[in-house]
Amino acid sequence: MGFNCGIVGLPNVGKSTLFNALTATVAAQAANYPFCTIEPNIGRVAVPDPRLAVLAKIGKSQKILPTSLEFVDIAGLVRGASKGEGLGNQFLGNIREVDAIIHVLRCFEDGDVTHVEGSIDPIRDAETVETELMLADLGSLEKRLHAAQKKARGGDKDSIAQVALMEPIVVALTEGRPARTAIPKGEDEAVRRLQLLTSKPVLYVCNVEEAAAATGNAFSAKVAERAKAEGARTVVVSAAIEAEVAQLPDEDRGEFLDGLGLADSGLDRVIRAGYDLLGLITYFTVGPKETRAWTIVRGTKGPGAAGVIHGDFERGFIAAETIAYDDYAALGGEQGAKEAGKMRIEGKEYVVRDGDVLLFRFNV
Repeated sequence: MGFNCGIVGLPNVGKSTLFNALTATVAAQAANYPFCTIEPNIGRVAVPDPRLAVLAKIGKSQKILPTSLEFVDIAGLVRGASKGEGLGNQFLGNIREVDAIIHVLRCFEDGDVTHVEGSIDPIRDAETVETELMLADLGSLEKRLHAAQKKARGGDKDSIAQVALMEPIVVALTEGRPARTAIPKGEDEAVRRLQLLTSKPVLYVCNVEEAAAATGNAFSAKVAERAKAEGARTVVVSAAIEAEVAQLPDEDRGEFLDGLGLADSGLDRVIRAGYDLLGLITYFTVGPKETRAWTIVRGTKGPGAAGVIHGDFERGFIAAETIAYDDYAALGGEQGAKEAGKMRIEGKEYVVRDGDVLLFRFNV
């Protein structure tokens, strides 16, 4: 089960620098000119989770396997991208393939790094990108709506349903509102199949100068205000600092961050926020060979969670021995949890919770 976040923004806002730091590689070029990233760069990164080390120590596991999230570095958009300006059509196609959007906004002044619009204004930049995405959605949806309306007039039931789904979204886009503000109740999956760019959840990442990495600045404060009004989230990072941190040995990173007044890496916050943005949670399996984190969508029931490990587990699901992480950690593992009555046997209708330590019973 793969989940990915596309990193988007105008040219020269720090997208590729952020991507390089996320993946601790130099796979994406970070050059000071537009369109240096022509093909999307893809990297899988471990989702930081301190619970893994605790579980592995208790379970005396030989190794730890974290869950991961995929990030796609997509080249910068410019005004007119929806009409093919720059490398617009290719970029919009790449965005269409991702599950969520991480929108990097430049929130720092630097005379040595050019800005495609000539000045620093993250709100304007956000609106520029969002407008291009909305225009692309509108162009795509109007064609489909017109075809569905013709069939609906003839009484075609599927087309009637499609018209009811698409019409309010087209109205929203025409009024300058993204598709995610007009999704009919209960139609999230149907809208997902439309592959609309502005139906995807968004996380704003404010790329600030080093001195503002811990507190943010006036630019990032404006972005936070906009995000709050939209019901979106923001994370403040200094991509330049994160690039340095990514090159340090693990044992030196904490001291380096402490010296900058940072409790944790901005990238860790981006990864966790991206994970949350997709509505994902983690459950664990613990044994002598390995302690492993598994990703599922919030609301997944026992058989679906088992299927992430192997299809046979889902098909032959009988029950799941379940211990909450806090109980497992506090009571010294499986045996202690059993003795304290904290291990539960859950059936097919059980909705798995974040942090559950599970052992599946199945028969095939």
